[in-house]
Amino acid sequence: MKCIIAPDSYKGSLSAVEVAQSMERGIKRVFPLCEIRSFPLADGGEGTVESLVKSTDGTLRTDEVTGPLGGRVQAAWGILGDGQTAVIEMAAASGITLIAEEDLNPYETTTYGTGELIRKALDYGVEKVILGVGGSATNDGGAGMAAALGAELLDKEGRVLPYGGKPLLDLHEIRTDHLDKRIFSTQFVTACDVSNPLCGPEGASAVFSPQKGAAPEMVEILDQALYHYGMQIQKYLNKDIMHEKGAGAAGGLGAGLMAFLNAELKPGIDIVLDSIHFNAELEQAAFVLTGEGKTDRQTLFGKAPMGVGMRAKQFNVPVFCISGSLSDGYALLEKKGIHAFFSIAHAPSNLDYLSEHAGPLVEETAKNIMNVYKTVYKEKTASAI
Repeated sequence: MKCIIAPDSYKGSLSAVEVAQSMERGIKRVFPLCEIRSFPLADGGEGTVESLVKSTDGTLRTDEVTGPLGGRVQAAWGILGDGQTAVIEMAAASGITLIAEEDLNPYETTTYGTGELIRKALDYGVEKVILGVGGSATNDGGAGMAAALGAELLDKEGRVLPYGGKPLLDLHEIRTDHLDKRIFSTQFVTACDVSNPLCGPEGASAVFSPQKGAAPEMVEILDQALYHYGMQIQKYLNKDIMHEKGAGAAGGLGAGLMAFLNAELKPGIDIVLDSIHFNAELEQAAFVLTGEGKTDRQTLFGKAPMGVGMRAKQFNVPVFCISGSLSDGYALLEKKGIHAFFSIAHAPSNLDYLSEHAGPLVEETAKNIMNVYKTVYKEKTASAI
């Protein structure tokens, strides 16, 4: 019997790798001969590099690049097992967790380091770059990223713009003569799970900049700066990205990736599942275990368990979801291919207890599910018992 383990992380408690290991131990307690294929997942945000590198037997790399406020940071990225695909999380170079809360300032934060990571991937000689864009500290529209790859963003005096979102108000000319030519022979795919446009009431500045440190009076200025930036992109690059879905992702980095790298924006979980050839794995699978920290209505918006359920449904493979907690709306996922839901809370518990004991609780829950599976499907699984 073959089964698949494909969980996301339990944020603040277990990584996706640790969740998968706990699930595997639980399965082995009931089906010691089961062939287990383990795919720790992420949906394009935190953990995407680790997930894809682990699942494809790839290689993790670390380089020093420019941080969101201009200092130097150590940023991890990966090469997948095919040797031709790089995976980058922009948060590793330009993320909000790299800045103390009191220092958050989207007027000044930059995606330059993200561009440097892309350049490192091009130096390696990859044919494809996967970019996760969650967790940004920036609102510069990807201008820093573009500059790191050779684009010139100039003011009226012909001077290069300084880092940040606010200086885009002074953008007068975009030159791409020195843009890295390797870009044009490389495929760029962006893991993007938001549909926000670049500007306006649903745009990058209005929706996301306050959590990055923007006071109310800053939001309007940042929105004006991105609007001006979008208009200059249209003028100099002949690309109208202003209203494209996902252009507002990561402080407008989505727009910059489309404008300068011709990047395709796709749901993060689909990128991850395609990269590990998940559909092929499902063809001979008896069942799938998935899960996440909290399963609720939000899971419907492209999170890992929903992606797994939708794929498994095509192959009539049952899916069991083990999560830290179940909340309002989780049952809606029954229509998305998940057959049963389980919380690791076996008794009244507080969050601290569940976080501290998450590993053993996941294992015990997986074991209990397998005992039920063994009973209900004993004929089907007899050869593996």
